[in-house]
Amino acid sequence: MTEFELFALDLAREAARVSLPFFRGEYEQADKGRPGAFDPVTQADREAEQALRILITARYPHHGVIGEEYGEDRPDADHVWVLDPIDGTRAFIAGLPLWTNLIGLRMGGRPTVGIIGQPYLDEIFIGGPSGAQLLRGDERKALKVRPCARLTEAVIATTDPDIFTGSELGAWTQVRAAARLARLGCDAYAYAMLAAGRIDLVAETSLKVWDWSALVPVIEAAGGAVTNWRGEQPDDTGQILAVGDVALQEQTLLTLRRAAI
Repeated sequence: MTEFELFALDLAREAARVSLPFFRGEYEQADKGRPGAFDPVTQADREAEQALRILITARYPHHGVIGEEYGEDRPDADHVWVLDPIDGTRAFIAGLPLWTNLIGLRMGGRPTVGIIGQPYLDEIFIGGPSGAQLLRGDERKALKVRPCARLTEAVIATTDPDIFTGSELGAWTQVRAAARLARLGCDAYAYAMLAAGRIDLVAETSLKVWDWSALVPVIEAAGGAVTNWRGEQPDDTGQILAVGDVALQEQTLLTLRRAAI
């Protein structure tokens, strides 16, 4: 593995060390959403991101950091770490082991190394220049997406259809109607399962840069593809389409492009 991949693994283990003891335990939490829109943040989110920032600053003081909880520090640097300390905070609060620690490294503006970590299951999904792997304890397994050339045969996922509004909801409903099976509520863990060859397509909207940056290298290194709903590189629109088999991409974009921002 490269130097940055190995350091990303160190960060993943630190995120697990800090966040796992809070899971199904006692911790402080708050609602940072607007009225009527529950957007929780927990003590685990904040302490995990703090711990990661300390390690990054100590090892690479000239690198930038973008994190969900504590904002931006040198976001225009050549190397920028993008952190979502607990992706799936609602799952975390509900005691469901579908939350993840997301850690990405952006080099020259492009996601290059990514980690999706699930500490309760002792799983680290890593993608980068050395390929894509699942680490579980001492076990290492190569990650590879599976072939699925037809949407009618695909297992698809999104976190919650309520994230879609207006034409987006109509587009998702049409894609879901064509697919074989849809699963909901998995947050970033659905992308890990796509890289592992268990899910074929994930479509979402309203994602922030810390929600998707870590996913891109994992999926691409496993043989899949991640775009926005126009078929371009992911961007600030927050509309994400991830596929294992690129044959699904254009089929799905025929529908999603009509709702693309």
